[in-house]
Formats: sequence, C-alpha cells, structure tokens
Amino acid sequence: MTDRRTTTPGGLASRIVLAGISLAGCAITGCQVDVGGQTLPSAYYLHDDIQYFPAGPEFKLSKEAAAQKAYRKEMAEDDTALSQPR
Repeated sequence: MTDRRTTTPGGLASRIVLAGISLAGCAITGCQVDVGGQTLPSAYYLHDDIQYFPAGPEFKLSKEAAAQKAYRKEMAEDDTALSQPR
C-alpha cells in the first residue's frame, strides 16, 4: 500500500502564508498583559510618569459620622436641659 497525502498542491504555500500572517499579527500586538488596570509592559514604561495615590482614611464616612455624633451630643444636651427643674 502506498501512502497518499490528501493535500492540495497549493497547501504548503497557503500554510506558509497563514503562518506569516499569524507571526505578523503577534509581532504587531506584542506581549501585553492587563494587570490592575495597567497594560504591562508598555513600550514607554521607562519614560512614563509614576503616579502615586496616598491611602485615604480607612473609614470613608468620617465627616458624616462626626456630624451625627455632634448632633446626638446636641440633642442629649437639649434633653438634659429640658429635664432639669427650674
């Protein structure tokens, strides 16, 4: 029995063209990964400005909590003033 291949005569050429297109596509896009909203590595990562955002307060509603505490204190003072005999 003979080994017969079922490829067309242009099969090798089309495979080479397809491999070339795939290689060109990979070369154009590069090896970029999205990590934490950043695309790494960037082509200009050595020239980019470093952005630093300092940590904020752990409790985000500190002003509102202080206002509520002051309101409660004011209401408690009013209640004690009303409850004292004159």
